Amino acid sequence: MIRLTELRLPLDHAPEALREAIIARLGITPGELRDFRIARRGYDARKRGRIALVYSVDCTVTDEPALLARCANDQRIRPTPDTAYHFPDINGPALASAPGFLRPVVIGAGPCGFMAALILAQAGLRPLILERGKVVRERTADTFALWRKSVLTPESNVQFGEGGAGTFSDGKLYSHVSDPRHLGRKVLEEFVRAGAPEEILYVSKPHIGTFRLVSMVEHIRNEIEAAGGEYRFSARVDELLLDENRHIHGLRLSTGETIPACHVILAVGHSARDTFASLHEQGVAMQPKPFSIGVRIEHPQSLIDADRFGPQAGTEILGAADYKLVHHASNGRGVYSFCMCPGGTVVAATSETGQVVTNGMSQYSRAERNANAGIVVELRPGEDYPDTPLGGIAFQRHWEKQAFLAGGGDYRAPAQRVGDFLARRPSTHLGDVTPSYRPGVTPTDLTTCLPDYVSDAIREALPAFASKLSAFALEDAVLTGVETRTSSPLRIAREPDGASPNTPGLYPAGEGAGYAGGILSAAIDGIRIAEAVALAMAGQKATGLVRGSSGLEQAG
Repeated sequence: MIRLTELRLPLDHAPEALREAIIARLGITPGELRDFRIARRGYDARKRGRIALVYSVDCTVTDEPALLARCANDQRIRPTPDTAYHFPDINGPALASAPGFLRPVVIGAGPCGFMAALILAQAGLRPLILERGKVVRERTADTFALWRKSVLTPESNVQFGEGGAGTFSDGKLYSHVSDPRHLGRKVLEEFVRAGAPEEILYVSKPHIGTFRLVSMVEHIRNEIEAAGGEYRFSARVDELLLDENRHIHGLRLSTGETIPACHVILAVGHSARDTFASLHEQGVAMQPKPFSIGVRIEHPQSLIDADRFGPQAGTEILGAADYKLVHHASNGRGVYSFCMCPGGTVVAATSETGQVVTNGMSQYSRAERNANAGIVVELRPGEDYPDTPLGGIAFQRHWEKQAFLAGGGDYRAPAQRVGDFLARRPSTHLGDVTPSYRPGVTPTDLTTCLPDYVSDAIREALPAFASKLSAFALEDAVLTGVETRTSSPLRIAREPDGASPNTPGLYPAGEGAGYAGGILSAAIDGIRIAEAVALAMAGQKATGLVRGSSGLEQAG
């Protein structure tokens, strides 16, 4: 097949216009174009009112070699790349049937964990998945109990349970992770098999939404179990069992049960604070990592649409508009929008009692009244919190506790009008923008829940953002605090072969270990670490896994 890129068409083009554009670009007759499919569709909204759709397509023509030779100087016409997934050449079923075989263990059933388990299961290695939380349907009920009744279940909530934190998010499936092997394509194809809309394979910013993610997670679990994998829920790992050389030979659960294991993928999320503390106490190599904190901001989605799309706002193919904003504050801090959720809601995302944490969520339709995004400020280990592995966690807990108290001590969140925040006065009431956070908000002064340098940087950034998006000048826009769990505050070290440098058999992976930043990059890292484990079980060695996925996407 032949890949054509940069085919630009008007937003309202007729269905046959794409075929005509392909024929014109290739300089062929209609009869020479046998078939085509869309490989990617995005849009260029830099000129409001003149938004263009931008396509990449894969085509089959009658004489591909001759056409490629004739178009050799046109970089927009090239052979279609091979995006098929290729697992390392090992004999998984033979390994699994060998005497003394110990199945690989995956700790955590979020995107990294379930994708690692799926790859291992497809290879015939029958993984065991240990998840501290509950199955996704039960977990959903527990999560709604916090949102509707202010009842928190510490082991079953937005952060813990089957599907991971990404289950209650916008379901974004795009990333800036370098992906020369097209592992992201493998993730998306598995998601489509699990029930995601096929458009995620070609739209430029694919997303799924919470309700679809729930059923997809269940389908992937069924696939893993059908291939010989096993899930165990409410199975929190409290201790690694190590031999005299610090090599893993088992795991101890919170129930006291021990499980033999010598290849363990650690795919816990960024909120597994007790697990991090236990690993640190056992001497597993880790170090502090920068992260960011701030607030959630809400505007009417209609204002964001008008800012981004002008008179073409509301066009079905464009959907709800998003944005990405960055400002370098005069105090040296970077301020940026994080996990922007068009047509979504702000949600309660704590996993510990007596704390308030916010995050954003959207359904597939993105049809709620408000847009929301984190407005967060970069932090630095050794300057803003102790330069120790657990220093960032203590910092997060402090400000989450302050938010809990400012909200009223019952899981309501502290909130403030943008106009009041900029004027340095507490809010006593809110305006025309109705906050979406449940179980509710308390108008107050958000500066009691943030370090001064964070408040100062956000105050400077908001007017700068208003120069790019007029919605940010809206004084009744609502700020809700606090957003603290933008990424893991630490990184658990790993060697180029994926294993811990001082705890052989332990394979840190995903967002909690500091190697991803969202659903797609976490799932990609899960594939790569699963391959590393499979190779190790076959007596071979992976390479290039020190950093893994860099997590540059906007999580959520």
